[in-house]
Amino acid sequence: MRLLTIAGKLIAQSFSYETFIKKIETGIISSPHATQDDETKKLYNYTKLNLQRMKRIEKTFEVSEELKQILLSIKTPQHWVVITEGWCGDSAQNLPAIAKMAKVNPAIELQIVERGKNLEIMDLNLTNGTRSIPILISCDTHGNELFHWGPRPREAQELVVKLKNEGLEHDAFIVQLHLWYAKNKGAALEMEFVKLLLSSLKDQVTVSGSFTLKSINNPIRKKKAIELIA
Repeated sequence: MRLLTIAGKLIAQSFSYETFIKKIETGIISSPHATQDDETKKLYNYTKLNLQRMKRIEKTFEVSEELKQILLSIKTPQHWVVITEGWCGDSAQNLPAIAKMAKVNPAIELQIVERGKNLEIMDLNLTNGTRSIPILISCDTHGNELFHWGPRPREAQELVVKLKNEGLEHDAFIVQLHLWYAKNKGAALEMEFVKLLLSSLKDQVTVSGSFTLKSINNPIRKKKAIELIA
């Protein structure tokens, strides 16, 4: 059953990942972009490019065995609600990976909600006072927040801040940001979810449970996981 409210605010409408992708595809096909104003044309072009990015990441990203073990340790239902829009470049780089993570465990239900139709929820989840997306809110079946992520991996955010401080214009630092995503291949996103999930599951993760730090075989990932939850 889908989550209907967050912090008492009604979710206007939510989509599965697959339905969200189809909605974007339909919008691209049916959009009369030739008659649109410059800003709308720009969003149309961003959306079209993002669809290509998402399709590529769907094919190339695989959830690591270590993260799978953590995801499978979730025993009670969780709702992962992602606030986003089709034109958002950070969303295109992260949402397909998040969708694959959610598919690992049937106890996780991924719901995509559009920012423009859910501003009350968005305004409860601002980043430095801005409506930055994507934002993921993990809740239990009663709507209690378990963890929160977004709008981009910390390393990517630090890069953006650095480039802005160096005086790069928007289009220039966006190019550098997407180059970072291409090189990182979802590794930073995975490690942040390791931290978030371990923190939210710390009362459930025991030696007798499905996952312990001992079960991380990759020594580099294990070291990072220990650092993240320390």
